[in-house]
Amino acid sequence: MKLSKRSLFLAATASLLLASCGSSNEQSDGASGASAAPRTEFSIGWSIYAGWVPWEYAEQAGIVKKWSDKYGIKIDVVQINDYVESINQYTAGKLDGVTATTGDGLTIPSAGGKDTTVLIAGDYSNGNDGLVSKSATSLAALKGQSINLVELSVSHYLLARALDSAGMKLSDVKTINTSDADIVAAFATRDVKTVVTWNPQLSEVKGQAGAKLLFDSSKIPGEVLDALLVDSATLKANPNLGKALAGIWYETVSLMLRQDAQGKAARAMMAKLTGTTSESFESQLATTAMYPTAKDAVAYVTSPDIIAAHERIRGFSFDQGLFGPNSKSKDMVGIQFEGKTLGDPKNVKLRFDPSFMRMAADGKL
Repeated sequence: MKLSKRSLFLAATASLLLASCGSSNEQSDGASGASAAPRTEFSIGWSIYAGWVPWEYAEQAGIVKKWSDKYGIKIDVVQINDYVESINQYTAGKLDGVTATTGDGLTIPSAGGKDTTVLIAGDYSNGNDGLVSKSATSLAALKGQSINLVELSVSHYLLARALDSAGMKLSDVKTINTSDADIVAAFATRDVKTVVTWNPQLSEVKGQAGAKLLFDSSKIPGEVLDALLVDSATLKANPNLGKALAGIWYETVSLMLRQDAQGKAARAMMAKLTGTTSESFESQLATTAMYPTAKDAVAYVTSPDIIAAHERIRGFSFDQGLFGPNSKSKDMVGIQFEGKTLGDPKNVKLRFDPSFMRMAADGKL
């Protein structure tokens, strides 16, 4: 079984409709201006991906219980078999937090009115996503060609960034929507010349005769950012949840990245939890740039680079209609960073809060 890959952006209409439903029945817990009651039990959803399986490992290894007990709370780590469904459940208020890309956090819960906090920046795609062609030897040669990909996914965003690097636009090519399950077989046919896809499909595509990698996510470090998103009002009312989650994450990642027998055993268990081999899991990790320490994550989340990345992401999201049919501007949704806000400061719905990562970095958890 392969590791499934999270998409960066999803088809907007259904997700935003669900977000609207969620905002009507639980938004009193999700909006920063509303109150949420102190609680002791919480649920965090995750879906299968190399950068997110540490949460399930932490659950089974007793790390979740250790940190939950320290703060007098209970955290239920819930595996959701479908990534889209995991975000939908979070948006509808069935989960207090979820693993997702920050781009999806912007276009689904936040654009739908749910105030969301990026609690932990875990990793970014560093070659997990790529553009491969059998006919073109340069990006410029793609002009006028058809390109197969999962439309409105991370692949679509990667294509836009690749073309932009060559002074081109999405309108310079034609995209053909192709499911991730079919894209390897499609590339093997005579008619399909160029594809954009992610690992493990990317590795299979690159191995086909005549294939040339023209662009991959290592060229846009930090833009495909995988994170833990948490309901903002719930976090505000229950700061011990944030402390426990940060403690869980950084203890687990520290163990996961060790190059001794314990680290190898932890990664082997994570591979088993995702239904793949240790070799396949290690290959996935090789193109998944984990932030190894809380200090590293804080450095990125408070840097100008993350602001520039999300300026591009919100522009792409608006241009592709992912803020909904009634959106008039990319400024519709406010994105708050430390010291700066993109978009409407009166409608901040996505918050990058480094405070809990900083506590971990400073040894104050």
